[in-house]
Amino acid sequence: MIIKNKTIVDDDWIVLRLKKNDTPEGVAVPQGKVIVPLKVWQAQRDALQQRADLGVWLASDERAEGLQHEIAKFTVIAVDFPRFNDGRGYSIAHHLRARLGYRGELRAIGDVLRDQLFYMQRVGFDAFAPRADKDISEALKGLSDFSITYQASADEKLPLFRRMQRGGGL
Repeated sequence: MIIKNKTIVDDDWIVLRLKKNDTPEGVAVPQGKVIVPLKVWQAQRDALQQRADLGVWLASDERAEGLQHEIAKFTVIAVDFPRFNDGRGYSIAHHLRARLGYRGELRAIGDVLRDQLFYMQRVGFDAFAPRADKDISEALKGLSDFSITYQASADEKLPLFRRMQRGGGL
C-alpha cells in the first residue's frame, strides 16, 4: 500500500534494490512494473528502454540531470530517503518538478515518516511509500497537518503575502 494523490491505494510497482553482490550491469530486472535504481537504468538502458512498465529511483546523493532528456519516458520517478534526517531528496524533487518539468508520479521511498509528508508534498511529491513499520492511515493525516502555507513552492506558486487581498482576507 502507498499514498497516492492523498488516497491509500494498492502498490502495483516493485522497487528494485541492489543486494551486496549485485552490480548495475548484471542485476536481473524482473518483468512487470519495476522501479530500478538510476545506476541500473544507466547501465542497462539499451535493454530496458523499450519497456513501458519501468520507473527509476534516485538515491539522495544522485542528480536528476542524468534523466533530463529521458524524463518523459518514466511514468514514475522515486526518490530514496535513506534516513529521515537526510533532506537532499526534497531538493531532488523540487528540481525534477520546477527545473526539469517532470509531470508524472513522483514518489518518496525509504525512511518516509508521517511528519515529513506535508513538506514532501510541498516540493512536488504526489506519492509516498511510508516505512513498513508505520500505520499508513496515520501517515495519510500528515498531508493535511497545515491549512495555510507562507512560502511559495511546487504546490503553491505564490507566497501568502501575494495571495492576500486588501482588507486582510485570503
